[in-house]
Order: sequence, then structure tokens, then C-alpha cells
Amino acid sequence: MTGEILSLVMFAVACGVLLLGFPVAFSLAGTGLAFALIGNAMGTFDMPLLGSLPSRYFGVMTNELYVAIPLFVFMGVMLERARIAEKLLTTMGMLFGTMRGGLGISVVIVGMLLAASTGIVGATVVTMGLLSLPAMQKAGYDPKLSTGVICASGTLGQIIPPSIVLVLLGDILQGAYAEAQRALGNWAPEPISVMDLFAGAFIPGIMLVGLYIGWIIIKSLIDPESAPALVEGKRPAGLWGEVLRALLPPALLIVAVLGSILTGIATPTESAAFGSVGATILAAFYRRLDMPVLRHVVRQTVQVSAMVFVILLGASVFSLVFRGLGGDHLVEELLHNLPGGVFSAMLVVMLLMFVMGFFLDFIEIVFVVIPIVGPILLKLDVDPVWLGVMIAINLQTSFLTPPFGFALFYLRGVAPAAIKTWDIYRGIVPFVVIQMLGLCLVAAFPWLATWLPSVLF
Repeated sequence: MTGEILSLVMFAVACGVLLLGFPVAFSLAGTGLAFALIGNAMGTFDMPLLGSLPSRYFGVMTNELYVAIPLFVFMGVMLERARIAEKLLTTMGMLFGTMRGGLGISVVIVGMLLAASTGIVGATVVTMGLLSLPAMQKAGYDPKLSTGVICASGTLGQIIPPSIVLVLLGDILQGAYAEAQRALGNWAPEPISVMDLFAGAFIPGIMLVGLYIGWIIIKSLIDPESAPALVEGKRPAGLWGEVLRALLPPALLIVAVLGSILTGIATPTESAAFGSVGATILAAFYRRLDMPVLRHVVRQTVQVSAMVFVILLGASVFSLVFRGLGGDHLVEELLHNLPGGVFSAMLVVMLLMFVMGFFLDFIEIVFVVIPIVGPILLKLDVDPVWLGVMIAINLQTSFLTPPFGFALFYLRGVAPAAIKTWDIYRGIVPFVVIQMLGLCLVAAFPWLATWLPSVLF
């Protein structure tokens, strides 16, 4: 039991070090190496296990799927610099401007389109905060409603494909599923791919968009003053032409990228490459492409990609030491012995990730928690696609939850002083409830996540 107790202490120490603000990758790797030495001194860890790290790192570097991450980041940042969101928000605001809550509905739709093009929560929340918050303030929107709509719409990038979260989750779950099937005696399981996860997340993502819009409509009916109409009278002439000009180019790009993945025409990496080229062409079409823009996009892509991969390498050290100390056996025994079987095991894991989402970014949670609990849950005959979608929605919810929700801090950073932090916290509460409702619906009706992959693949 000494090694298992050490593994729990190591997990707690790693969380504590991260909360102190140390770099994530070095915190995970440093904590793992420190406890490897402690475990070796106490006779509970075999140091030769660390000799498998080079092969793990080589596997990461040669994994073609991970090439999609910098490509999707490049695509998203390029579309952001092309100011496509600004055009979309202006035209959508005019389209829905004559109805109460119309500007809020426009923000949700534009947030959905940005989520499908960028997949980066921080970029989407900041962009929407800078563009839509002043417009909603000028229109007389309740600050609580406007901030809640922006934060919730910004986090759609977690669940709506093509999402970086789903790319990372898909690869981790693929390994976990193969490990679980081998443990059950199945040495030739059906592979689980990122394409399965993209298809599985599509319907729940659209469902969340519908729930957000439904709440805005209900709110505008209950309290008309909180969501007034943007313009009075009829829509201006030629509006539909403006909408088509603003919506059609990015929509075609998104449909081409996502459609090629879902129909199996291209792999996620190939589609990401196509999307990157398409985003660059769109930026040139809108006369936004020059050397300073290209330099900014490349720099942002390198920064985000480097952060993801360095964390992945640090998390590999942590998970290897955790398993070497016997922590995975302890977690497996704990989840297997819970009363209630699969339901209780899923509930405990979901609660753990939800709480960790208050303090940690999704990348740390995916790289640290999923390799530990994934194989255990999948041994209990949990559908891997359903599990992946549940995790993605859960992590999206934790992004919104006060007091440490990352989306709230992103918006606070760009919101004017007139918007109080308390307004942001209060405004997000209905959307957190909606998120929890969406999570419960997917839990109660797994076909919401499993039907589309079964039809397409």
C-alpha cells in the first residue's frame, strides 16, 4: 500500500504546485520525477520504468493526428485576424435586430460559427467580448445577460467540432479503449477515432446552441427590458445580400472542413491543412493578409502548439510514475467497489473533473486524468464515444463556473470597468444550469452522442 499512498500524495502535490502558479509541464514532470526518486528509495518504484519515456516521446512526435493541432490553431487565428467575426456580428445583429433578444441570439450564432472555425475558447471569448459587449451595452441589455451570453457562446469551442479538445480526447481515448479491450481479452477491437468523436459531439453541440437561444427568448419574454430590440421597424433593404456575403465564405469553409471529416473523405489532419489554406485565402479576399498579420498568426500558432506538446510530454512522466507506484490499481479498486456500479463510477469521475476544471485548464485534465480513469471506465462497458462527449461537455461547464472559470477571466480582461465582476458571476448562472441540463440529457439519452457516428461510420 505504500506505493499507492505515494501516488495519491503525488496527485495532491501536483495540484498544489499548479495552484501556486508554476508552469504546468514542468510541474507535472518535476513532481513525477521527485516521487519516482522517493518511491525508488522506499522500494515501491522501479527506476528502469523511466526508460520507456523516449519511446513514448517518439510516439508523440510521429503521431500524424497531432499535426492537426497547429493546423487548426493556425486556421482559427487567421480567421480571427481576418475580422470575420466582426462582419458576422454586424449583419446578424441587423437580421435579428427587430426582435427582443435578437442581438443575444446573434451572439450565440456567431459564437457557434467561431467555435466551429477556431476551437479556441480564449480567442472566441475575447473576440466576442471586444465586439459584442459594447454593442449590447449600447442597446440597453442587462449586463448579467450580455456577459452570460458571451461567456457561454465562447465556450462552445470545447464541444463543437473541429475542436482541439476533441482531437486530444480522441487520441487519449483511443489508447485507453485499446488498453481496456486487451485487459478484457479482445486483442482486435474496433478502433475509436477522432472522427467518431467529432460526429458524436455534433448533435450535443447544436443542442446546447438551441438551449442557449431558448433561454434568451424566454428571458426576453419574462423581462423585456433586459433584452430590447436593436432597431425599430423593418429590416433595411438589401440585408439578405449583406448576410450572404458575410456568412457564405466562412460557412463554406467550415462545411468543407467538417464535412470532409464526417463523410470520411479526409482525415482530421488533412482537413485541418485544407482549412488553414482556406482561412489564408479568405483573409486575402477580405484584404486582411499582410506580413504583420502572417507573423502574428504564425507566432500565436507556435505558442499554443508548443504549450500543448510540452504539457503532453510532462504529463507522460507524471502518468508513468503514477502507474509505476500502483495508483491506477488503487483508482480501479475504488471505482469498482462503489455502490451503484457504472453510474456511481461515472458520477465520481465527472464530479472530479468538474471540480478540477475550477483550477486547471482542460489540457492538464485530459493528459493527467483521462489516461488513469479512461481504461477503468471502458472496462465497465462504457461506450467510448459517449464517454468522450460527456467529458467534453463537463470540461466546457467547468470553464463557466465561478469563481475560477477561465471564460469569466477572459471576459473580465476585456470588459469595461462599468461591467462589474459580480455581474459576470451572476450572469453565467443560468447558462451553467443549461450546461448541466445538457450533460444530464446526454447521460440519460446516450444516443444523442452515439447515433450519428453509427450512421456515418
